Order: sequence, then structure tokens, then C-alpha cells
Amino acid sequence: MRAFVRAAESTQAYSGHHNRNFVLPLTGEVARRLRREPGTPVTVRVRRRDALPVVIRTWQNEAAILDALQGVLPHAPACLVRTPDYSVHSYVEGVPLSTICGNGKPVDTLVVKALAGLLAQMTRVRRAALPPLPASWPANHSDSQGFLKALAHCADEQIRKPNWPEYGGLFKALGVSGDALLELAERVPAMTRRPFSLLHADLHRDNLIVSYDGDPPLVCVDWELATYGDPLHDLATHLVRMRYPDSQWDEVIDAWAQAMRDCRPGATKGLVKDLPHYLGFERAQSLYADVMRAARSLQESFTQKCLDEATAEVGRALRQAAEPLRLRNVPADDEIGRALFRWLASRGDRVVKGRGWITKAFRWEPDPRLPENPRFPSSAVREALLAEGAAPAHRVFKGTAHLNSVVWVQGTRTAVVVRRRLPDVSRREPRYLSEHAVLQAIQESRVRVAAPEVLALGVSYPDDQLSVHTYEGADIDRPPVHPVNGLLPHEADALVDQLCELTRVDHASIDPQAGHVDFSEWLKEQLVGLVRDLPKRSLQLARTLGLPDERRLREILSGHRVSRRAPALLHGDLNPWNLVRRDDALALTIIDWEMALVGDPLYDLVRHMHLTPTRPEIRERMFLRWQRGLDPRYTRDWGKDWVVYRRLEIVRSAYIDLDRLATRSSLDAPNVRRAVNSYADTLAAATASLGLTVPATANPYLARALA
Repeated sequence: MRAFVRAAESTQAYSGHHNRNFVLPLTGEVARRLRREPGTPVTVRVRRRDALPVVIRTWQNEAAILDALQGVLPHAPACLVRTPDYSVHSYVEGVPLSTICGNGKPVDTLVVKALAGLLAQMTRVRRAALPPLPASWPANHSDSQGFLKALAHCADEQIRKPNWPEYGGLFKALGVSGDALLELAERVPAMTRRPFSLLHADLHRDNLIVSYDGDPPLVCVDWELATYGDPLHDLATHLVRMRYPDSQWDEVIDAWAQAMRDCRPGATKGLVKDLPHYLGFERAQSLYADVMRAARSLQESFTQKCLDEATAEVGRALRQAAEPLRLRNVPADDEIGRALFRWLASRGDRVVKGRGWITKAFRWEPDPRLPENPRFPSSAVREALLAEGAAPAHRVFKGTAHLNSVVWVQGTRTAVVVRRRLPDVSRREPRYLSEHAVLQAIQESRVRVAAPEVLALGVSYPDDQLSVHTYEGADIDRPPVHPVNGLLPHEADALVDQLCELTRVDHASIDPQAGHVDFSEWLKEQLVGLVRDLPKRSLQLARTLGLPDERRLREILSGHRVSRRAPALLHGDLNPWNLVRRDDALALTIIDWEMALVGDPLYDLVRHMHLTPTRPEIRERMFLRWQRGLDPRYTRDWGKDWVVYRRLEIVRSAYIDLDRLATRSSLDAPNVRRAVNSYADTLAAATASLGLTVPATANPYLARALA
């Protein structure tokens, strides 16, 4: 038999995702063993060793499934020989539907009815004839909700987990978290109960054979992914994988319902209500297979055309899975292509067949504003870029404006963060200073401020702005710990001390104009400008919810005045995720200085309290320590002025968070997610701060519905 299989492997194969299939006639000796006539064609199926684990398998033994079909679907293939490495099936005469009617093309009405009949016939296969079900299956064989939950858990266990070490970083870069499937399982709603039956679970055009004689007209092959459960799941997978044109979906659904009413009437209960849940799951689980296959295809052949095709496929899959997986921001094609390119580049030239292009992946142009760091030379930057695309998921962090990958650079024994600016990110709050210049000034001043060191700055292929910072977490394989629920007393003290130290940084070297303008007046004008530049949709929502336009806002804010204080370097965005806990006297490292500016030191402290849960006793502790730690020129009149800054920040959040909700931008960043989830409270506080009320015509549920 092995000689026969080796002979089969020397012939031309038609390959599926999981097997290589060969069709050849039985030789005399093998024919006798199988009790078939010599020359009878058979299909030899050889398991692909390089196949990605991208499917759910309920049973490992396809032969047992085929045995159960005999007598119910008599034209289905029979398994003649089965071993762990290969199997021999009887050959089904005919041509695959895909060869005469490709994806996207409408299927003839008679074929649609025949397909519906096949799906209905499967309900006649007895449960007792099938192999035992996994322990995770619902005990009640009509529990549709339990079945869909079991499928989602199986997809996480059998598809995501085995592939996460290699592809997890890529998924994180695309905005897909590691627990997306488990969260989907938790959201499965109550569903109508339907009697379970055998399901093919992979019924697409390649697995449907159109017979030559028309008796029967269609035969299903490739049953290795068959399962036992809600028949509606089979309809959903069939609809998605057949790639019907949108205009034909209703016809297919109606044909299925009619066929099922004749065979298993209970299977059609709740069809309209529950089919979308199965369609959503199918699109969600398909995302993982589509992304990984697209990425792997680039290893087989890389050209710009191949990258464009893979990018388009991944973009399509992300858009289809966005709703069921609650993906908050689907990246644009530009960002997808760059993520795929970096993943591929990290595999090295040896795994990309015959391509010398890989060298340009690690070419980078240093920014002349930052001299080369002797402790982290250009060769170390190249090593960091080489490791970046292979960073595992737990070392990839996607923020509002940057993709951060933590990598280990072997030559320097240093853990670093490669920070890439995300393309097409529109931030309503502008940047005023260059982050690298701010961090350099902190380093050169030798103040006791725990901040990252900039090791490199430049542009890499394809025109990506990047910087490399020291990594400030305690352990490269554990995510940094942030004070998301507020500061502990010793952390509050340490943060105040570091803010006091910032007054010793030579801010004139990075912002020579500092001190020549009234900071609070400038800040108010920046807020008015932010409102003026909001998109039309966001402005319309703001008016509906009672927030003033730029002209009225300027009038209201003109009455809010504060005293002038000596300027200092400010971080500008001290939310909890920009603070990393550490085990020394400094207690906290301050990261992400992108929004740094020079201005009133009181503003930095008040903005931190606005962005971070701060108990009254901690707030009082911080203010008193801050006042004692600074010269009076930095603190005078703070007691009456801090409330003004607090009001400004509440109003700013009302506009910015509303814009994020309206545009769905940056919602996967944890600080943004927390802010928008409490938008109704923010709006109420903002209108009260401005002395306004929500218009009587406004929908009182709109703010909550937006969040």
C-alpha cells in the first residue's frame, strides 16, 4: 500500500488547505486487497504536514464519519484505507462546482435547490452512528446557545492558541486582542432551541462535485470538519464560504428553509433571529485563517503585487469580523500592509523563497537631529527592526498614535521599545514639542525624573517614522503595571516630586517662546480652536447635546481667568497608562512624552487628576506636597486657580470623547475606552461647568447610547 501511495505522490495533486489529493487507478495487488476492480479510480488523501491549524475539528477520524453516511448519503465517498498519514477514498465521478461556477458568481436555481436538499438529508444521519462528541458539547442536543458558545471556545482553543506564538504580534498590530473569541462566546444571546444533526461545516464550491449523469446532481466530499449541532450553523458557513453574490442570499436561505421543513421542521425555528449570530461567528473565526494564510502566502512569493493582494484579503476579513469581534478600529490598508511587511521581514531572507528584497526591510535613515548613541549603534537598530515583526502578542501595545513593540536586542543585552507612528491617525489634541527633544533635555538636565531614553530616531522602509526607546517595564515578558485605579500614597508623593523636578529642566532649549504668552489664555484659545476644527458630524452631535459652538465657547471661557505663574516643562498627558510602576524610590516611570509642552506647572497636576481616578485625600496630599516642594513663583494663587483648569479639562473631554464616539477613532486604547464609557457623566459635568443645560429637544438617552 505504501508503494501505491508513493506512486500517487508522483502524480499531479489537487491540493486543499489540509490535504494533498491524488486521483489514480488501483493496481492489481492493491485492487485485490480493497476488493475493487483493477483500474478503479480512487482518491489518495495525504495529510499536509505544513498545514496551518486554522479549522475546528470535532472528530479526528474522517473514516468514522463517512461510515455513518453510508445508506443515508449513498453517493458520498467511502473510506477504503485509513492511516495517520494518509487515507484512500472511493472516487466521486464529476467535476467540482468551482471549476464551472467560480466564487462570486450566481449559482443556478436548480443547483441551489439540490444543495438545500443535501443539507436537509444530513439531518437523517443517526446520532448513534457518529463518533462520540467532545466533553465540551452541550448535554442537551437542542441547546443552540450552548452549541455556539462551544464553537467559539473551540475556535480559541484549536485555531487561535496554537498560532498565537507566531502570529499573535501581527494580530495585535491589526487591533485583534487575544481574548476576542472568548469575549464573543460570553456575548452569545439566548437563542431558539433547534434539534441537532450532522453538519458538513465546510460546504464550499471545491467540496461540491457536480456528477456526470445527474443522479444525484451533487455529491459532498471532504467531511473531515463535519460536526454535530444546530443545522443553522451549516447554513451560515455555507453562505459565507460559497461566496454567493449578495443578491442570491435570500434565494439560498428560502431554499434551505423549504427543504428543512420537509425533513426536519424544527430546524427552521428562529431562523431570521438567529442566523445573524452564526454568520457573525463564521466571519469572526475566518478572520484568523484569512490573516494567517495571507501572511504565509508572502513567504511563498513576495512581490509588491503579492503584498497588495494579501493586504486586500486581510482588510476584507477585518471589516467582516469587525462587528462580531467588536473590533473598535479597523486599520487602513496602509497600516495593514506595513504590519504584514514587518511580520514577513522578521522571518529573514532564508524563509522567503529566492528573494533578496529583505535587506531593504532593515534599511533605515537616521534623523540628523539625534546623534548616534554609542551604546546603541546603527547595527543595534537593525537588530531591533529584525526582531520587531516577530514580537509575540504580549509584547505589542497599540496606543492612540503609536504601535509599540518590545524586543530584546541580543548584541546589547537591552530590552527596547520600537515605536512606530500609526498612519492616518488624526489626533484632535496637537503636539507642540518633539518627543525626542523633550527626553534629551530631561537626560541632559540630570533631574530625578524617571523617563525613557531615546536610543534612535529615523525613518525605515516603507517611509515609516520610528523611534527606539529604552523599555521601562520590570520584565520584558510581563506587561507593564499601570496605576489604572489611582495612585497609592507613596506613588502620589513620588509623582509630585518628579513634577517638581521638571521645573529644573532647561525648557528654553526646547521652546524658546515659553513665558512670552499668558499660558491660560493660550490654553483656552487652543480649546476653542479644537472645537472649530471638529468634523461636521461631531459638531452637529455637540450642538444636539447642548455643547456650545466655538463663538459661544470663547465668550463663556473669557470669564475664566487664572494668575500667571512661572513656566516649566509639562508632560501634558499624565493618564494612568503613561505611568509605569517600579520598585524603587522613584515609584513611577513616566512614558509617552508626545504631548509635552511648556506652561503652568499647576495645569499638569490638575490634568493628571482629571485623567486618573483620584480620591479626595490623595488629591489634597498631592497639592500640599506640590506647594511645599516648589518656589512660590510656581504655586501662587493655586488654591483658587486649580478649579478653573479642572473645568477646562472637563469641557475639553466632552468634545474630544464625543468626537471619538462619532468617528470611532482610537477606541482600542484603554484610556480612551474608559473615557468614552463614562461619556454621559462627562457631558453632564461639562454643561454644568459652562453654566448650560441640555436642550429640552435633545434625546436624554443619546449620550448613553453613543457610549
